[in-house]
Amino acid sequence: MLLDKKIDEYITSYPDKNCCFFNHEWWTAKRFGELAQNVTEILKNSGFSEGQRLAVLMPNSPMTLALIYATWKLGGVFCPLNEKTGEISLIKTLKLLKPFAVVLSESVKSELETALTNSDWVCTRFNTEKISGNENFKGITQPADDFDKTLAVIFSTSGTTGDPKAVPLTHENILDNINACLEHVPDLNPGNSLLNVLPNFHAFGFTICCVLPFVLGASQVLVENFMPPSNTLRIVDEAKPDVLLLVPTMLGFVTSMLERGGKKFTGIKLLIAGGDRYNPKMDDRVTAAFGVPVIEGYGITECSPVLAVNPKPSVRKLGTVGTALPRFEIQLRDESGNIIGDKGEGVLWTKGPSVTSGYYHAPEINHERFKDGWFNTGDYVQIDDDGYIKILDRVTDIIIVGGFNVYPQEVEAILSEHPAVNTAVVVGMPNDMSGEVPKAFIIKNENVDVSERELVNFCKSRLSHYKVPRAIEFVSSLPVSATGKILRRVLRQKEREKK
Repeated sequence: MLLDKKIDEYITSYPDKNCCFFNHEWWTAKRFGELAQNVTEILKNSGFSEGQRLAVLMPNSPMTLALIYATWKLGGVFCPLNEKTGEISLIKTLKLLKPFAVVLSESVKSELETALTNSDWVCTRFNTEKISGNENFKGITQPADDFDKTLAVIFSTSGTTGDPKAVPLTHENILDNINACLEHVPDLNPGNSLLNVLPNFHAFGFTICCVLPFVLGASQVLVENFMPPSNTLRIVDEAKPDVLLLVPTMLGFVTSMLERGGKKFTGIKLLIAGGDRYNPKMDDRVTAAFGVPVIEGYGITECSPVLAVNPKPSVRKLGTVGTALPRFEIQLRDESGNIIGDKGEGVLWTKGPSVTSGYYHAPEINHERFKDGWFNTGDYVQIDDDGYIKILDRVTDIIIVGGFNVYPQEVEAILSEHPAVNTAVVVGMPNDMSGEVPKAFIIKNENVDVSERELVNFCKSRLSHYKVPRAIEFVSSLPVSATGKILRRVLRQKEREKK
């Protein structure tokens, strides 16, 4: 495999180099390599082999990096999952992925482990930084006809119907994306230390924060959880990374905390924001707090994930996500898929070696989003004469809450299960902290009453916290097109006009 060889090269080339910072101390590459080899032996002894998939629910840690390496060393596929997705959603995802086993961190709730075990999945717990002696297990070998030796990782998310959707990326996809980033952003170099606080089940966190430092020859500062922000600030003060990669919501939290404490960061060489829209109105505050301006980028999981970024502060265009990375071809099309060109406004389509060849076991969705090797990002953009891209809107209905994708149809399906709900429509409304939050418009059934709080609590018991509507409005009708389709964009526009 390609990527495990890159990690091997890193370990052998820089044995005494600081590799990763965790729990108040730096690990050398040699120390990390020893952990990675031990984990590889454990997986091998469990029966894990080429083409198998390993599901992992673990925060950023040396063990997470070791599991990534071991999975690839044995020719397998790493499948990072979010434990906060919820039991029902996770079980649906596992049925799609059919993993060899599910690795849980010691912090995962025992109730979740019991639910997964009762659903016939093999679960095992690993410590975040050491072999603890209880990792011995035997996984479930999956049928050979489902093997794909080229795959490196499968990212999972809820699809538009509430069923899981998975994005498989090959070693070539991820390595090309990393190399394209390094070619495009000249200030990244082996002397850097990158903050790794984005969750590893997020493609930005996985590719850029976990894997890129090994390819670059840099170090990384591991943070298990961003919240509370004060913890992240403490770790940054202690380990002093000089490259910070954050989603705008995180950036807002940290900036506000620094301002309240009368503090400023020093020694930051590069500040990159992605995963959601960056508010240009924050720019002066952010620059004052961090000592450097933000360079904003844009990615999508299907592109491994970075598609565009402002190359460096001196040439950035505030309010844009920069220019496309090397080897990405881009086109603008109308909503019917007709080519407009590569300048102006339209739906962004792309192709290139970083782009996935299609969703995992989802021929119908592939037919909708892929045409002759081109991928429909679902984003309506504007591209100027210099090739700088500005995200105007999403053609798809996806809501981005603090960098995390929320599919309205999934939330609507849950709301519709309530006996008082006749029709539910969910859209994103602007939010200063998280960019957007879900809002539900509800038409109630006749002669049945329900409160906003009751519906919110109903969702809380069935959805991840970031998917739960923050507001519910009861209505008697909804805007529809001539063909009877609900016009979500009209609802979104009304919410924006309220701001």
